[in-house]
Amino acid sequence: MMLTEEIRACRLCAGRFAATATGHAPRPVAWFRPAATGGARLLIAGQAPGARVHASGRPFTDPSGDRLRDWTGLDMAEFYDMDRIAIVPMAFCFPGYDAKGSDLPPPPICAATWRDRVIAALPGLRLVLAVGGAAQRWHLGTRDVTATVAGWRDHLAARRVFPLPHPSWRNMAWLKRNPWFLAEAVPALRQEIRAALEERP
Repeated sequence: MMLTEEIRACRLCAGRFAATATGHAPRPVAWFRPAATGGARLLIAGQAPGARVHASGRPFTDPSGDRLRDWTGLDMAEFYDMDRIAIVPMAFCFPGYDAKGSDLPPPPICAATWRDRVIAALPGLRLVLAVGGAAQRWHLGTRDVTATVAGWRDHLAARRVFPLPHPSWRNMAWLKRNPWFLAEAVPALRQEIRAALEERP
């Protein structure tokens, strides 16, 4: 069985999700293509699918995806091209909502079970976008999203990881407080993505 098929068949969190306010069943969204050599150049490491992605089975089919595509400068065809881009969140399933209607965090068991195997199956990666706090903790070992994103130049130089805030509408206040992100980081992000995708093997 291919790794993506194993992930889509995973039901480790069935009991956890059944106990949430949404009471939903697992639906892992695995959007990458394992490769022995080469393969995807860019890894988009997000948090976890939201309710709309749970319904569509395709990552970032929501307003957060629209904003992320704007930041990256990628059109829809490029963004979903698994030969060039892998979209691998910290948890493959929608975690559900809490009693107040807020997204629950990605269950750590997902990354602990699958992430090392997924990264090993993507040997051609040239750049990682660490989108949000959970992805930054795993890829960079950091906890302060603002400080981590502000240090994007250092993370890019040291590890080829470009940290980003989550593109959710809930972060609009963050974007207003940190205008340097759109003015300085986003143009550099687009340039780095283009260079990674066009780099020769």
